[in-house]
Formats: sequence, structure tokens, C-alpha cells
Amino acid sequence: MQIFRHFHQAANHPLAVAIGNFDGLHLGHQALLKRLIEVAKTQHLKSAVMTFEPHPREFFTPDRAPTRLTSLREKLELFAEAGVEYVYVCHFNRRFAAISVEDFMQDILRNAMDARAVLVGEDFRFGAGRKGGMEDFVRGGFNLQSQPQIDLHGNRVSSTAIREALANGQLDIAAELLGRPYSISGKVVHGDKLARELGYPTANIHMLHDRPPLFGIYAVKLEGLAGYGNDLPGVASLGVRPTVKSNGKPTLEVHLFDFSGDIYGQHVRVKFMHKIRDEMKFDSLETLKYWIAQDADQARDYFKAHSIL
Repeated sequence: MQIFRHFHQAANHPLAVAIGNFDGLHLGHQALLKRLIEVAKTQHLKSAVMTFEPHPREFFTPDRAPTRLTSLREKLELFAEAGVEYVYVCHFNRRFAAISVEDFMQDILRNAMDARAVLVGEDFRFGAGRKGGMEDFVRGGFNLQSQPQIDLHGNRVSSTAIREALANGQLDIAAELLGRPYSISGKVVHGDKLARELGYPTANIHMLHDRPPLFGIYAVKLEGLAGYGNDLPGVASLGVRPTVKSNGKPTLEVHLFDFSGDIYGQHVRVKFMHKIRDEMKFDSLETLKYWIAQDADQARDYFKAHSIL
């Protein structure tokens, strides 16, 4: 998969282009990408995705923007897994936001990208002031394919619904909407080694955003360690560590069961399988150590019940 950050770097092939934010890459997004691949194949085009960084709502109203489900790197990883050939990451700034409907279609889609087919969700809006819609693509002569919303159990599949499920600890609902367990990926970095001193060494995962959509203690699986073909079970804490920090930033720590090894620098994916409890502040490190042991036991029980341990 090739990644472009400027339109003058465009691939020298006519394209089928899916456009959107794709936060979370849930079942609705996956259906759109599946159609993208099919259209590109049948029309002898290359498949491409156009997405935006930052999310437009983060640009216009950063204080009220929703939490992200996926970082840009995570989206790119998922695009590659879906079989997309090209990704255009558009830097969303004031200049980009001011592009007119006509200029977006003519200068970007037609001239720069040679887009022969355009695929979007049925509520997609574009151009300055979000004035553009389906009728503009049709009027502009594009082969437009709109993806209707996907419903699951009578409810719309959406990034908003996934955020609500994660915030409420309903990981099974989030996994259904995503078509996979919710995950966060990042590099294993050095921490303060406190968990090691307490007898539970952890892998500290560097997160690219400090507003994750979930907090608490979880049974997790770790994917991506070099030399290990299967996901490794463990218990994770995602929070601000109130027992040891007064103004801590969100930190993701994973304790792997029955594991030892130097994994610093590796890029891994943490899959959240089951919520054990909310994060709590304890009056001492001894109390914290007791609860870590309880959390680990509950995570082991979860995996044993699901025939993973």
C-alpha cells in the first residue's frame, strides 16, 4: 500500500476512491471498502482511500470533538489489511476547509487523482461549509456509489455507538459493531518500572492520543510480538494511575501472563476482551498490589472460561 500526503504525488493510474474519516473502521466502513475493492477490480482501476488528518471536528471544535477510536497509524494498518492500494492523507487545515465544491471535484478528484469512481457513505458532505453532497457528484459526471447505513440488531453501526459502548464497558457490543475486538496499537516503551517492583512487570504502550475512548482494567490479548504466532493473554490498565500520580496522563500498561523477555521497541496491538473494573485510587502501594493480583486472577478466569488459557 502506498501513502500520499500531497496530491502532486498522485499515482499514475485511474482510481476508484472511497472518501471519509473512517474512525474505527467499523462494519459500515468495511462494507464501503469491500465495494471499493470490487469496483476497482471490475472497472480495471486502482483502489484508493481519501481520509483527513486531523479529523475536521478536531480542527474546528477541538474541545468538543469526540474521542478517537483509531489513530492515523491504526487506520493505515487497517486499510492495508483490507487490501487498499493507495491512501491519500489530506492535511485538514483552514485552507483545505475552504476548498469549494467545484474545486474539490475538478482540481482534486478529477485532475489530481483521476478518480473514475467515487464511493462515500450516504450522509457524506464535502466542500466549504459542507455544501456538497450526492447530487453534486452526479452532476459532476462521476460514477458515484453511495453506501447505505449498516444496521445491527436494529441499531445503526456508527463510530458514536462504538464510543458509547466502550465508555459503558460493553466490549462485546463494541466488538460486534467493529467486527473485531476494540484495540489500541503502539510501540512498547520504557515506563517507571513501578509495576515490576510490585511483582507484575508490564509492557508500556505508547499511545498517540491522550483521550482514549475507554478507561479501566481489562483482560486483553497482545498481538504482534516478534517470534510469537498467537496472541498472548494478559491484564491491562488504561488510565491516569491516581494512586501514584496526581495529574497523570492516560497510560496503557499490559502485564502478560507467564511471559518474560525484552520487547522494548516492538510495535504491538492490544485487544480489549473484557472489562474487569473501573480505575480506582488506593491508599497505599500494598493495597494497589493486592488489587493487581485480584485483577490478574479475574483476567485468567475470563480466559480459562473462554478456553484461551
